[in-house]
Amino acid sequence: MRLSSVFKGALMLLIILFFMNNTDLVKASSNDEESINEKYGLPIVVYGEALSETQKDEVRKLLKVNDTSKVKEITVTGDDLVHYIKGDRHSNMYSSAKITRKDTGEGLVINQVTPENITEVTDEMYANALLTAGIQDAVVDVASPVKVSGHSALVGIYKAYDEGKGTELSEERTEVANEELNLATDLAKKEGMDQDKVSELLTEIKKEIAEQNPASKEEIEQIIDEKLKTLEISLSAEDRQLLIDLFEKMRDLNINFDNVKTQLENLSQDIQKRIDEAVGDKGFLQSVSDFFKELIDSIKNIFS
Repeated sequence: MRLSSVFKGALMLLIILFFMNNTDLVKASSNDEESINEKYGLPIVVYGEALSETQKDEVRKLLKVNDTSKVKEITVTGDDLVHYIKGDRHSNMYSSAKITRKDTGEGLVINQVTPENITEVTDEMYANALLTAGIQDAVVDVASPVKVSGHSALVGIYKAYDEGKGTELSEERTEVANEELNLATDLAKKEGMDQDKVSELLTEIKKEIAEQNPASKEEIEQIIDEKLKTLEISLSAEDRQLLIDLFEKMRDLNINFDNVKTQLENLSQDIQKRIDEAVGDKGFLQSVSDFFKELIDSIKNIFS
């Protein structure tokens, strides 16, 4: 009995030491203060107009705004909703965002701080829409203290860019970006489709357009049909036409899809990295498995 207690204690100590040694990298210096990039000015934090003062303080904490003098704070209003996405002026807007611009080539990173409260828009949906609107090379943190679709955060990001240094968004591109987000969220609600599948479809179409540089609507249709077949997605004739019309508008805007493709690839890498950090990569899980296998073998040898 005594040997069993000692053995259990030793086993517990080994397990603790193992996990301590393999989680050092997770203990990031989250308290380290990020240097302000003077080229682009202060990070911009935009709050939904419907937030109460208490909720706004909550959002500040969520977005890690510890010193308001080191960010520029603005509010997105019903007028902005009308201006940017032709929305309802009387809508209640809660979703908020923090935008930190980065140097060219650093990519677009979307962080949903409260994914449980953003019910319709995924990281990839935000990324696709923002790239269409002309927003690249930035870290965008999105948060809401209550459950919302997430659309007003997009409006806030547009407004933040218009009020930033050296930025000017095309109204035509933001309108098409909004159409893209609306179509993405609508398709994700349909039977047999999910958010990841919709995002994959939009991303793959854009990548193929970057490869082929289609010169006509017919070539756009061909790319879309090929991707629908490859991804085994079945759309109604109406939804297929909406998709064709959307990408035809993008083609007319002369968007640099080659650049978009690079940004999307960077985003995919960032998302995968966050997933690995959250749940552990295969190598880490395999090392756990190997550790316990070796431990069991050692125990067998002790009592054999």
